[in-house]
Amino acid sequence: MIATMKKEKCESLEQAREKIDILDTALIEIIATRQFYVDQAVRFKNSVQDVQSPERVEQVINKVRTQAIALGTDPDLVEHLYREMIQRFIQRELKEIRP
Repeated sequence: MIATMKKEKCESLEQAREKIDILDTALIEIIATRQFYVDQAVRFKNSVQDVQSPERVEQVINKVRTQAIALGTDPDLVEHLYREMIQRFIQRELKEIRP
């Protein structure tokens, strides 16, 4: 499980930017790890329908929206980011499924 970074009040713009830079690095690492597991999952999929799986997409979207609300962040923003990321991963998977 990935630990949540402790939130602390910043005393300057520079400090806030440093924290944002740290988070950006962590987000990219997390996305790369998610991509690794998407690449693993495609090995178990046999068709375009398995890859596109709209019911799974909606399940993930509902989950992340709920998590966003619980954490006090904008669920619409989170949904938008996830839909874009999922669509990119689906395109990546389709390249593996299609001959």
